[in-house]
Amino acid sequence: MTFPFRPTAAAAAVGLATALLATGCANPTDDARTEVAATPGGTTTTKINTSPDQRRVRTGKVDSIAGLVPERIRKRGTLELVGSAGGSAPLAFHATDNRTVIGVEPDLAYLIADVLGLKPRLHTVSWENVFVGLDSGKYDAGLSNITVTEERKEKYDFATYREDNLGFQAKKGSGLKVAGPEDLAGRTVAVTSGTNQEKLLVEWSKENEKAGREPVDIKYYQNDSDTYLALQSGRIDLHVGPNPTAAYHAATTGKTEVVGTYSGAGSTLQGLIAATTKKDSGLVEPLAAAVNHVIGNGTYAKVLQRWGLSDEAVTESLTNPPGLPKTGK
Repeated sequence: MTFPFRPTAAAAAVGLATALLATGCANPTDDARTEVAATPGGTTTTKINTSPDQRRVRTGKVDSIAGLVPERIRKRGTLELVGSAGGSAPLAFHATDNRTVIGVEPDLAYLIADVLGLKPRLHTVSWENVFVGLDSGKYDAGLSNITVTEERKEKYDFATYREDNLGFQAKKGSGLKVAGPEDLAGRTVAVTSGTNQEKLLVEWSKENEKAGREPVDIKYYQNDSDTYLALQSGRIDLHVGPNPTAAYHAATTGKTEVVGTYSGAGSTLQGLIAATTKKDSGLVEPLAAAVNHVIGNGTYAKVLQRWGLSDEAVTESLTNPPGLPKTGK
């Protein structure tokens, strides 16, 4: 089965705004409620509550699943979870107090910990230190928009919880459309180093050169504020990153638009995001069971809906499924 670009992906931000607004209208007391506002220029944007008082969706402990957790973690009573400090809305970001971590990843972390009967402890570090901390055993699991890849499966175990789609983002009104490598030929595209998005750009740049086209002019940005300043100033043409982030920014600022999406695992496989543990730690099975439980009881759907990510829901958590293939040498 192939998972090609979605030509209508430019409407992703509109879909996100609609989903967020629907969530707000459904329950006036929900902290995920939204409002739509028009800027002086007439651009419609979507606002959601980003205060530290999130009143997260919660669920109860399931003894049969909690009993699967390795004894050392059960005795400790906490689930040490790590995410990237460079995370972006609506994945993981800081609330208005600049301290509380909010977003879909923290919400799912709380749900998983609830099922396991553990207190979630969220840690934020740089992207590379997510894996360093997992390797050392400092953290039990990573929930940081981590894509399942064949290379990573050599060192880590995975319990999937969301589809992985990448989004190409441009300045509003750019007129750009991305439907393949040729659309990036000669374009200046920003990406974060060490990500699957970077691998994609490098591969597409090589494809362009082999076809006699200009390569992709890849620029590296490690934080969103610099990236968006570069987009607005015209220093870069596009940015590629997680589609949820791109759609959220487009919906809430009205300054950018999603001009193409792509599976995080390439053209022949739907990418999957997963809770990540050190290989053979004994935790991946209870993590997958916990995700499947919250899928079944409906709390998973509520979390994705409140962040506008219902279209990236999975119907089942899989343990170590096929992932992004290794790059050929």
